[in-house]
Amino acid sequence: MNSFYQRHFLKLSDFTCSELKKIISLSKKLKVLKKKNKEIPMLRKKNIVLIFEKESTRTRCSFEVAAFDQGANVTYLGPGSTHLGTKESIEDTAKILGRMYDGIQYRGHNHEIIETLSKYSNVPVWNGLTEKFHPTQLISDLFTIQEIFPNKKFSDIKCAYVGDARNNIGNSLLEAASIVGLDLRLISPKKYWPEKKFFITCQKRSQKNNGKVICTENILHGIENVDFIYTDVWVSMGESAEIWEKRIKLLRKYQVNDEMLNMTNNTQIKVLHCLPALHDQKTEISKSILKQYALKNGIEITNDVFKKHENIIFEQAENRLHTIKSILLLSLLKNVDL
Repeated sequence: MNSFYQRHFLKLSDFTCSELKKIISLSKKLKVLKKKNKEIPMLRKKNIVLIFEKESTRTRCSFEVAAFDQGANVTYLGPGSTHLGTKESIEDTAKILGRMYDGIQYRGHNHEIIETLSKYSNVPVWNGLTEKFHPTQLISDLFTIQEIFPNKKFSDIKCAYVGDARNNIGNSLLEAASIVGLDLRLISPKKYWPEKKFFITCQKRSQKNNGKVICTENILHGIENVDFIYTDVWVSMGESAEIWEKRIKLLRKYQVNDEMLNMTNNTQIKVLHCLPALHDQKTEISKSILKQYALKNGIEITNDVFKKHENIIFEQAENRLHTIKSILLLSLLKNVDL
């Protein structure tokens, strides 16, 4: 029987390297079948609920299209549309949804909420993002990396993450690197390094899996000869202007731009971004920040660099669909045979 069946997907460190590779392998097959219009729906009569306490574009669309492609029914519960944690306890919510649905996706702030949902639900719970982890994004990132370098082992690939390394992407990247053996450099001001105990745990696991993880403030040292530079937005909605100001002042020299790419000494350097990206002046947030802090041509990434690498970045985003579909199938079906 499929070893993923009925398992939760809360964080990457719950899985082994071979298990993550199985998800990626199935994602590859599903992507080919969708492109050839030969996909076979295997989730008919399955019902999935998507709880979004924090809004999203890619995560919602990926889960919905993945479910629709496979014949499943979807209920979307957006911010403010449930009694979760206010009028009804998380425990009671998990128990009742587990009776009505075959799977629960949660995207929100507090990671403890999804842990409680998984504890009291009798169906798989999937993490669409919490303040601690973003595992579905990282599975997509690993799939994208493998597509670009199909003949390389993960342990032969060097990746630099530049920016706020204390966020959910930084944490999940650390988990991923420690499991599959990536050479990962987290390049950030010390204030935004990952929590020390968590970092040491990942570092030890990485060493056992032929990988390497480091934190450094030194941009030149961190990005030397890397294959990928990965970045993420510096600011989040709902945070105060004071927090934004402190973060931008500390991170402004970590902007991904042509100068940084040249410092890698790799003419074939690739850029990853989990999106949304504040790379131009086409959003209200980017207009305001660019004007207030006199940043040039973008915030965490310049528009020039984004445009040069947008094919990979948008492929990375599309791959969310295929990897999430793989996770749904593996956790909802006893056997998956394509």
